[in-house]
Amino acid sequence: MNIMIYGTKKCQETKKVERFFKERRVATQFRDVSDKPLTEGELRNLAAGHSMSELVDSGSKSYVSRGLAHMEYDAFEELLADNSLLVTPVVRVDRKSYIRPTQAELAAIVG
Repeated sequence: MNIMIYGTKKCQETKKVERFFKERRVATQFRDVSDKPLTEGELRNLAAGHSMSELVDSGSKSYVSRGLAHMEYDAFEELLADNSLLVTPVVRVDRKSYIRPTQAELAAIVG
């Protein structure tokens, strides 16, 4: 089982997810999207099974400052252009993605 956590080092929710797996001694990989932006393929893989708009954080500073709440936009293009719009954390287990996973979803991943 390959577990990848996409988030930022400053995000408290991302830290909680990392701590959850560390406490259970489950190996994970971490990708700080503020340091290394997502590629087009990675973004499509994260969105598999979800709509692209579910990956947009409507509470982020970038979302508010760019006025995206008041305009129509292509979520895919906006996320590629600005990774700070990505909801964090996103946990990818093999081919399944969990957007801001709950404790129950995390427990189900660990089994």
